[in-house]
Amino acid sequence: MNINPMRVRDLARILIAWSAAICVIVISPAVHAAKGLPSPIVETADGPVLGTVTDTIGTFFGIPYAAPPVGGLRWMPPVAPAPWTTPLDATAFGSECPQGSSTDEDCLFLNVYVPTKALESRRHRYPVMIWVHGGGYVEGAGSQSDPTRLVTMGNLIVVTINYRLGALGFLAHPALSAESSYGGSGNYGIMDQQFAMRWVKENIAAFGGNPKNVTIFGESAGGHSMFSNLVSPTAAGLFHRAIIESGSYEPILPTLAQAEAHGQSFAGAVGCSDQTAACLRAVPVSTVVANQAMIGIQDLLGMVATPNIDNYILTQSIGTALSSGQFNRVPVVDGTNHDEVRVFIALAADLGAGPLTAAELPVLADFFFGSNAPAVLAEYPLSDYPSPDLVAATSFTDYLFSCNALSADQAMAKFTTTYAYEFADENAPNGSPPVSFPYGASHAFELQYLFGATPNPAFAPGQLELSDKMIDAWTNFATDGNPGEGWKPLNRSADGFFESLVPPKPIHEAVSAFSADHKCSFWLALPAD
Repeated sequence: MNINPMRVRDLARILIAWSAAICVIVISPAVHAAKGLPSPIVETADGPVLGTVTDTIGTFFGIPYAAPPVGGLRWMPPVAPAPWTTPLDATAFGSECPQGSSTDEDCLFLNVYVPTKALESRRHRYPVMIWVHGGGYVEGAGSQSDPTRLVTMGNLIVVTINYRLGALGFLAHPALSAESSYGGSGNYGIMDQQFAMRWVKENIAAFGGNPKNVTIFGESAGGHSMFSNLVSPTAAGLFHRAIIESGSYEPILPTLAQAEAHGQSFAGAVGCSDQTAACLRAVPVSTVVANQAMIGIQDLLGMVATPNIDNYILTQSIGTALSSGQFNRVPVVDGTNHDEVRVFIALAADLGAGPLTAAELPVLADFFFGSNAPAVLAEYPLSDYPSPDLVAATSFTDYLFSCNALSADQAMAKFTTTYAYEFADENAPNGSPPVSFPYGASHAFELQYLFGATPNPAFAPGQLELSDKMIDAWTNFATDGNPGEGWKPLNRSADGFFESLVPPKPIHEAVSAFSADHKCSFWLALPAD
């Protein structure tokens, strides 16, 4: 059979692009408080905000937690917004940060969801969760996830945030580094997240929240952000627990020098041959977004944007910090989905140029794994799988997500309470076009079990029960550090159990069984290419 190498390379590039996929959840329009309900006005340190209150929940949308990062503040650390005195209309979401659907750099907003009872007696301090959205660090917004069920079932407060994305959030460049007090650049999106955490620490008591009981959680790039904040010295004291969903894909971060080299290529592409910060700040935002792929460190995921070791926000790679215990030692829940990469293969292959062929597998493996490709193909022989698509999806899932998560969990368990899970509902609803293989428990498919004003109507009874159990576990952990319902932390010798999230209720899975299922001994022994 003839092999078209360009098709394989195109498939690989499409797969990389779709790694930014996130789950978007539609949120119902806000309405003003009815008569007899608590006041919808809350005093923050920056000024009063006017939200919406119903008989169950209060919502405060589009609160600016930092000044617009425009003009001279583009590619600078976030600073406080200008204060106001007239109540700010907080009944509509603020702009998303620049991406395909937005070119508005004035985007550093957060949204607060509060049980109505918290607003009735603001002396009671409710637990707080801060949600950091996914989207490959290039898309997404806090407004795209509705935490209503978490708030009402868990009896706690949830804050969702925007943060700078793509080149605007993660461009490193020598000219920008020369301006900074620490000699680095590029981690502005993580700085935004930490600035939002500081806003919560200062302001959440006014909403009835407990600033001393804050859990951060996120999925995909948001999950990777959780790891970044866990190992960031500048995040110390800003949160008390962390939940990580599918964030284990990149434990080794690019160096500042690597990131700056890509930043120089980006500068040339946007017309800044003089490589100056002034020129970069004058580039139209649409041009920045159109060319931001130039800043990517093209590793296995080929991420367009990612944090780097800037020697301030991040002083070492995630994996290194976890292994040495040099991280913020708060209790952690960390997990992945059993079939993470199937949705990416579906989008890149079946729904694009068509299913992978047997002849294309070695070419694709060589593209991603280099000299290790023959060993990978021997470990995942086509004869063991129904199709080439599933060879690729399974091997990529095991390498990128499952085994990296296991390594992180075993490292963290030596220093702090660590719970591990795997979302494994093989029949999770997805709403995607049919392809030549089952989607299974793919990337982001667990989000519908946690978010939404109402349960997914496509849920079977057992899936609805699993959704309730997951919400209970997430909110129990945020309340007192224990997910409950029999969850067991890994012990310090790093054996024990994963919690397998299957309907109708989670079951225990031995770490050894999880490791064998995902061939982690093979991946951990594979030499660096």
